Amino acid sequence: MPCIGVQLQIDDHHVMIDNGILQVTLSKPEGIVTGIRYNGLDNVLEGLNNESDRGYWDVVWSALDGSGRTGVFEVFILLRGCSGFYTYAIYEHLGSQEWQPFSLGETRVAFKLRKDKFHYMAVADDRRRYMPLPDDRSPGRGQPLAYPEAVVLVNPVEPDFKGEVDDKYQYTCENRNLMVHGWISNDPPLGFWQITPSDEFRTGGPLKQNLCSHVGPTCLAVFVGAHYAGDDLVPKFGEGEPWKKVFGPVFIYLNSLMDGSDPLTLWEDAKRQMTVEVKSWPYSFPASEDFPKSNERGNVYGKLLVRDRFVNDNDMPINGAYIGLAPPGEIGSWQKECKDYQFWTETYENGDFCINNIRTGVYNLYAWVPGFLGDYRNDVTITITPGCQINVGTLVYEPPRSGPTLWDIGIPDRSAAEFHVPDPNPQYVNKLFLDQPHNNFRQYGLWERYGELYPEGDLVFTIGDSDYSKDWFYAQIPRRKADNSYEGTTWQIKFKLEDVQQTAIYKLRIALAGASLAELQVRVNDRNKPRPLFTTGLIGRDNAVARHGIHGLYWLYSVDVSGSLLLEGENTFYFTQPRAQSPFQSIMYDYIRLEGPSSNSKSIV
Repeated sequence: MPCIGVQLQIDDHHVMIDNGILQVTLSKPEGIVTGIRYNGLDNVLEGLNNESDRGYWDVVWSALDGSGRTGVFEVFILLRGCSGFYTYAIYEHLGSQEWQPFSLGETRVAFKLRKDKFHYMAVADDRRRYMPLPDDRSPGRGQPLAYPEAVVLVNPVEPDFKGEVDDKYQYTCENRNLMVHGWISNDPPLGFWQITPSDEFRTGGPLKQNLCSHVGPTCLAVFVGAHYAGDDLVPKFGEGEPWKKVFGPVFIYLNSLMDGSDPLTLWEDAKRQMTVEVKSWPYSFPASEDFPKSNERGNVYGKLLVRDRFVNDNDMPINGAYIGLAPPGEIGSWQKECKDYQFWTETYENGDFCINNIRTGVYNLYAWVPGFLGDYRNDVTITITPGCQINVGTLVYEPPRSGPTLWDIGIPDRSAAEFHVPDPNPQYVNKLFLDQPHNNFRQYGLWERYGELYPEGDLVFTIGDSDYSKDWFYAQIPRRKADNSYEGTTWQIKFKLEDVQQTAIYKLRIALAGASLAELQVRVNDRNKPRPLFTTGLIGRDNAVARHGIHGLYWLYSVDVSGSLLLEGENTFYFTQPRAQSPFQSIMYDYIRLEGPSSNSKSIV
């Protein structure tokens, strides 16, 4: 509901907008939010910070002409709301030779809240807590660990935090789950929330991970960033390459309670408001012609089935498959797409889907299905026009498959979460995750636990005896040696075969959930063979292990294994990750499968 009686006051250095519920003050001419007055607080932002470091749009770019120039520019467009305000920005690179080539390393909206008031953070239902103070990260109170973002609190202001690790990467979220997050003040009881009602303007698709809220207290809306992906998610523009994109709007929501009520209920109210904002998308109030309204957009609907005759004789509808529109590209290119818009949804139980409110343009339709390998792309491009209703009919995805499953390890879901994530070193814990096994990967320093679990030899996994949830470490990581240097590791997969077809081709499918300056070499039955059967070469820059992620970018490899290399009886695959200049050079596996020759009898996965 729009606010009534909005007033605008302008002086020499500031502009104030007042809707009777809150007052927002912007610097003039920079357009930085210097103050937000609400619920009795003269400013919910940190008044001790310089005015330029309170609420702002942040653009980090680099010239591509070799000059190494960098710059940070702020853009802010304020639209009125009731108990909050909206912000969006339009970025443009003109198609003229006068516009130099550049890369856009990061862009986001940042708010720095009052540290004397905002002590409780909520990112998700299972990640919300009272937080340390920013002072606790200062010398004498916090001790830096392997990288500057991670600090162990040795003498915090609040003694209960002593011994804990604080690291902003422990609170990152995937785009698909990053819709509302923020902070709560107990005195007065109020909440400050950043609500993102659509992912269309965020890069990398639904699985891309971004920072959100962390110690500061800081509240972020990240639109472009390389975290958990590397340089692939940094858009690069040539000289005179035309480009325009609208980032946002996002909603900055403030809520409050009567005295005596539980302030933590503000989180529940923020989630309800998030639902309201999602239903209101696309917003009708932006005046810019670059932000199309609902009737200027189009819709696509249809049905997605999966065909794998080694699993089911019939085409299978899948509940919860991800299907979306992104700019035309190769199969799976959506996860590296970082210049334009994407529109995603999930299929219903019968495989039906509907993608609504798509901006006009030309797209490919992509999909990926939890429980099945690989990516789907419809080869026919789709042109969206205003008001169109496009029925693409029944689409059939045939996942990579050459023959029956002889054995497999893991679950094909683009994540290493199902594998063994060790307990953290008791000296480096975040107490929030101690009773959350599903979030154990967010604990600090797990890369050192591998060497403690396997001090001499490396991991050996025996098909039929081993359990991947207990016996397959979540990441293949270098081992620390006695001199504190690191060495590569070789994992073994032992399995038995009967009736090996010497002239046939077996297929080894290797899906990786992430890689960071790593290499995977595969050998069969001879770990010392000079040349591996297969190597990925150097791949990946996602740094997911150091940033407490359970995946980065997805990689899929299919390796032909001649039957002449296999033995009747005992066999061993050797998986070597030889790169070991740092503890973070690693591979995360998603799923591994050995398929028999296609002439074999059918086998159910």
